[in-house]
Amino acid sequence: MNISFAKSDDATRSVIKLEIEKTDYAAPVEKSLRDIRRTANIPGFRKGMAPIGMIKRMYGKIALVEEVNKLVSGNLFNYIREEKLNILGEPLPSETEQKEINFDADERFEFAFDLALSPEIHIELNKKTKVPYYSMIIDDEMVNKQIGYYRSEFGSFKSVDDVEEKDLMKGTVVQLAGDLPKEEGIRTEEATIMPMYIKDEEEKAKFMGAALNSTVVFNPYKAYEGSEAEIAAFLNIDKERVAEANSDFSFEINEITRYTEAELDQTLFDKVLGEGAVASEEEFISTVRKTLTEQIAPQSDSKFQKDIRELLIKKADKFSFADDLLKRWLLTANEENTPESIEDEYPRIIDDLKYHLIREHLIVKHEIKIENEDVIASAKKVAKAQFAQYGINVVPDNLLENYMQDMLKKEDTLRSLSELALTDKFSAWVKEHVKVEYKDATADEFDKFFND
Repeated sequence: MNISFAKSDDATRSVIKLEIEKTDYAAPVEKSLRDIRRTANIPGFRKGMAPIGMIKRMYGKIALVEEVNKLVSGNLFNYIREEKLNILGEPLPSETEQKEINFDADERFEFAFDLALSPEIHIELNKKTKVPYYSMIIDDEMVNKQIGYYRSEFGSFKSVDDVEEKDLMKGTVVQLAGDLPKEEGIRTEEATIMPMYIKDEEEKAKFMGAALNSTVVFNPYKAYEGSEAEIAAFLNIDKERVAEANSDFSFEINEITRYTEAELDQTLFDKVLGEGAVASEEEFISTVRKTLTEQIAPQSDSKFQKDIRELLIKKADKFSFADDLLKRWLLTANEENTPESIEDEYPRIIDDLKYHLIREHLIVKHEIKIENEDVIASAKKVAKAQFAQYGINVVPDNLLENYMQDMLKKEDTLRSLSELALTDKFSAWVKEHVKVEYKDATADEFDKFFND
């Protein structure tokens, strides 16, 4: 077998040719046919006793094609690996160099493959390179908003004697005919209503300040502005009967419940941060500010990584690619791709490719590696963030450890955590090798960083 390699003048592509001689495939084909003979069930012959000539006539071409394809595939990828060719995508049958293959008549075959080559990378970072690192300003408004969330989260319900807008009332609703209950009219026990959800201001006003055990006369059809769903749910009737509700009803208030925010006291401090973690309002506010800073830190890291990506892509502006080959490969790599979709997405794909190539170059050249403890640190960071999303800031060590171990047992999750750890390690390396310009930014500015 002869293998030749020719690179284009712009070094973006190459053609590999493999010349297969009869001596390369004769023995494997012969062995394949003998294996077929041992298991073939051919009428008129005992199993495994059919003449080899008959087997060759029946299966010779199939065996030839299979063995030649094995030789081509194995030797092609061995050559790429041994020659350390940095290719993009996969080898593609050449559209210009491939000669016609005739397995019926030829004994010698030539296969040609187009390869898209990775550009040579000579990019380094140094202290002349400036990269901003933004920290979000944790102002009093953010701290107060978070404390308000805690006070609401750990508040409690209590019974009261008169109605305010956000109170919940329970009672009996009776349809009226004049001042008296309507005969066979709508009646609902244990109905509930909150003034804040009444749409009509005049009807809402009838409930404001009403006393426990008093009766309010109102029109639910008017109160909910004819909303079938809301009226049906309030009166516990089918939507088909909603039109009947366009009249006055009495609401006897049997219970008024008000949700009250938790006091800013030691009880709240212990519930939020753990018993005895802080002993004063000042310490609580300080800890909340610190917690917010820690929770928001990943956004600063994400912005820094985004800026690194943009920097490296910009440094790769002069990279050249075999665009036609890459588009051909993308079309074959995913059956859902179309020429139109690839054309639309190609600029983004190339940017992703540039960043990936440079990052991998720097990682390999500077031996940036992750250890097991780096993956565990990533798992801990992700676990804490997930608990924080549900307002759980104090997680017992054993619960956190068990949660992390469950994460690490899942192959896909472990792969994601490893990539996160490598990303963090690469970012830390970049920080050491560029000039980092530390800047403050508001929450609104951070929103623009990621949404513009």
